Amino acid sequence: MGFLQFHRTIKIRIIESFLSTAIGSMVFPFMAIYFSGYFSVNTTGLLLLINGFIGIAMNLYGGYFSDRFGRKKLIVVAELLRFLAFMTMMVFNSPWFHSPLITFLMFTIHTICSALIGPANQAMLIDVSKPDERKLMYTIMYWANNMSIALGGILGGLLFKEHLFELFIALSATSLIALMLITFFIEESFVPANTKKTTLLGQSFQMFSNYLAVFRDKIFIVYLLAGVLILSMEFQLGNYISIRLAKEFPEQNILGLSIDGIGITGILRAENTILVVIFALFITKMISRFNDRYLLFASWSIFVGAYAVISYTNHLWLLFITMFVASIAELTRVPIEQSYLANLPPDHSRSSYLALSEMRHNLSRLICSITVAASAFLSNFETTILITSFGGIGILMLLFIAPALEQRVRGKLAEKEEVSDSA
Repeated sequence: MGFLQFHRTIKIRIIESFLSTAIGSMVFPFMAIYFSGYFSVNTTGLLLLINGFIGIAMNLYGGYFSDRFGRKKLIVVAELLRFLAFMTMMVFNSPWFHSPLITFLMFTIHTICSALIGPANQAMLIDVSKPDERKLMYTIMYWANNMSIALGGILGGLLFKEHLFELFIALSATSLIALMLITFFIEESFVPANTKKTTLLGQSFQMFSNYLAVFRDKIFIVYLLAGVLILSMEFQLGNYISIRLAKEFPEQNILGLSIDGIGITGILRAENTILVVIFALFITKMISRFNDRYLLFASWSIFVGAYAVISYTNHLWLLFITMFVASIAELTRVPIEQSYLANLPPDHSRSSYLALSEMRHNLSRLICSITVAASAFLSNFETTILITSFGGIGILMLLFIAPALEQRVRGKLAEKEEVSDSA
């Protein structure tokens, strides 16, 4: 099984996602700097906080609407609105017009559209993929995402300040290409059974009932929360760990370069990205012979142990070695996590499940914020224990649901095989 054997929708989505993420990474990570240049720091923080909450709410709507009206319709409408938002941002950051306020409003529309698209995109990939090809699919997407973010981040750092107008032109052009590809080359992957028209109030009640049913799925919710706790350890690198290293890491000479705590954080991030880009496509073949359940448990355990060391040590080479170990464990766990997740939702509410799963990042960052606040009252060792306990609880939760999780996944795969045989 290789890239060329994937369904056309998967190939188009991977290529389109790589281009969009690469261009987007040249712009959006630097927008906080952009807004802080025109508004106060407090105002900028408040605007970005509001933007974040809007994104979370729209993610839930995106999941519901995708299951209610179909994937492609929602994606096309949202992509069209996003293209128009990018065009407006380009016009109002041109040599002729300039408006930070309109730029923020269009940035918010981009956030809304991205949140609406996210669950539908993920659900469409599961709709058109086979269970035995999903690990490779997610590995390729993970590799492409990291590569595009790395390239986009480097180029954005060089171009954002002096060539913002040109970057918005590139962003608009890429958005138009994505819109054309989705409109003319991708077919609808899910036709809802119930298409009865209801009032706005009725839709709200249906959405509430829909997500209430998802929350009653104990296996999914426990699996989701366990993933949040594990992911929070990775996000600590940009939160508590980076703060600790900036304060405590002694300035050292590495290959003729003077490196301080901020510098070593950047190097660890770069190491992780480089390892993902180099090894991602090889890891899938190496792990294919092992049992997914035991491999996920092992990779989570190694990942938690490695980040526990990173959160505490100031030893240069130990940081490098443990980041290598954590990166390999990350490469092992991500495709298996995604493959399990793909088999948990029922077909009729797949996007709703995935909408909740996409909130993992927000919840993980919330845990990181709590950790940073708690670290002001705890010693480094106590903070490391706190961080590691989050990961440990995640592992225990996985062990608790492992038999039921495995049974659920096997049952879903058996259903797919029966449908395939009857077809």
